[in-house]
Amino acid sequence: MKKVPAGFFKAHCLAVMDDVQAKKETVVITKRGKPVVKLVPVEPQGDDIFGFLRGKVTITGDVVSPALSRREWGNLK
Repeated sequence: MKKVPAGFFKAHCLAVMDDVQAKKETVVITKRGKPVVKLVPVEPQGDDIFGFLRGKVTITGDVVSPALSRREWGNLK
């Protein structure tokens, strides 16, 4: 784990962030030698619920037309 003084981080913030992203290494930012903040790389989001069944479900038949005809629907009354 790399330690960086707050003054250095303030002057080189974007470069330090790029370094954390590229090397996947945590950086601790210190103030007067004491740790204050930890900068960690973001883990990729993999558990998105949208589209999780893509490729696992097949549609058979017509999904647009009604399941019952007008006559069958009328018999349900």
